[in-house]
Amino acid sequence: MTKSRKARAKAAAVAKPGAAGRIGVIDIGSNTIRLVVYEVPARLPFPLFNEKAQCELGRGLNESGRLNPKGVEAAFRALGRFVPLAHAMGVERLELVATAAVREAADGPSFVAKIERRFAHPVDVIDGAKEAQLAALGVLSGVPDADGVLGDLGGGSLDLVALDKGTFGATATLPLGHLRLSQFAGGRGKLADLVGSHLATAPWLTERKGKDIYAGGGAWRSIARVFLHQLDWPLHVIDNFEVDGAEAGQLLDVVAHQSSSSVGRMSFVSRRRLEALPLAALVLEKLIAVVKPARVVFSGFGMREGRMLECLPKDMRRQDPLIAGCLGHAERNGRFSAHGEEILAWMAPLFDDDAPRHARLRLAACLVSDIAWSVHPDYRPENAFHRVLRLPFAGLTHKDRAWLALAIYARYGGDIGDPLVAPVLPLVGEAARAAAVKTGLALLLAHTLSGGAPGLLGQTRLKRAKDDLILALPKNDAIFQSEAIERRLAQLAKTAGLKAKIATGD
Repeated sequence: MTKSRKARAKAAAVAKPGAAGRIGVIDIGSNTIRLVVYEVPARLPFPLFNEKAQCELGRGLNESGRLNPKGVEAAFRALGRFVPLAHAMGVERLELVATAAVREAADGPSFVAKIERRFAHPVDVIDGAKEAQLAALGVLSGVPDADGVLGDLGGGSLDLVALDKGTFGATATLPLGHLRLSQFAGGRGKLADLVGSHLATAPWLTERKGKDIYAGGGAWRSIARVFLHQLDWPLHVIDNFEVDGAEAGQLLDVVAHQSSSSVGRMSFVSRRRLEALPLAALVLEKLIAVVKPARVVFSGFGMREGRMLECLPKDMRRQDPLIAGCLGHAERNGRFSAHGEEILAWMAPLFDDDAPRHARLRLAACLVSDIAWSVHPDYRPENAFHRVLRLPFAGLTHKDRAWLALAIYARYGGDIGDPLVAPVLPLVGEAARAAAVKTGLALLLAHTLSGGAPGLLGQTRLKRAKDDLILALPKNDAIFQSEAIERRLAQLAKTAGLKAKIATGD
């Protein structure tokens, strides 16, 4: 065994004991090859590592019917890094999945055979229907009740799936990948006609009129970055970023007609993606013209997440992605064992009249309410606000992210009038904003009472009686005697429009 192989074997041996259940997915696409490694504890996993290599296997496929020779060389270089790297990370299950370019190329089978011989791993070359279904499964992991049309644009194909409130039906795979369209010899008008004629082969699209379009794939995520920039959006998170359907059409028209010099000035989009922008915009523009959606919702999830989810037990797939992510975060990073349910039940009397959807967000807030404990006290509000706003978990709309971040900001004593939070306030209505602050102040009181340790909070009780907010404490128990407790109870009561009272008894 060579020295480098010995080193990799040693790294893998070190990684594996603490990495039970790690799953790796290598996506061999028409444009890129990407490795994503997921940590899989007892809950829905989150990505530990994500890297792509631009190989362009599908470039020239229309003319030659074969894989791009330079792309094949680049692919083997990428796989020569990704496969051993995944093993060094302690990945127990490594999935190699190939899509449009490999399944369509005449030399696709020989390319796959070489990969399997060299790396001793099977490669699953999936058909268009399977690719579309995996993309839908990935999107539904972030938007469980998605209703409309999923469009996943890759380098070689456009995968379409009908979504019906969390279930998926008809699928179509069309040869409209941005890499493939870049080789089209006609002008823009002929290209638009070509896209329109292919979309017409999926007549079920017209049955989804007025519903949402869920847009996935790297090229359309680059479009989302352009929209975020054009709209001066306060939150630069692509997943669940949504735009009104009519407004999206207008923005796309601008992007589709950008000059090459204008495109080149978009520093917030990778150089490799710039060439695809006008083509990706054209395809989405034509899809919008057919579906006429209420909204276009961009997704950060797709085929790779779908493949990973297929590897999990069914009961794990049914977990709420937000709550699973927050619980996992609390278990890994909290000072004490997670006790979010205990805090949620304790503060419940404050929220009888609150919007039902906020109950889920309150649980998430309870679970991550200790997120900034290791930060210097002077920086905890700011640190907590930014970290929560950008949590890498699925199942959060931008409005939800803003609400949750405001709640945790208030939990650490942040002032809602501070300029720091002003950019996200328009995302949250006044009533929801007040509920977020009330949640944060209840969390502040809860952590003051218990010090964050589980079990203590249950010895106290918070209740409302007419115009009073009453904190019931055990009699003669010095552990709950504190000026800070009195002060924070008064602050919470004032925010809730109530008077603070402390009652002691058995």
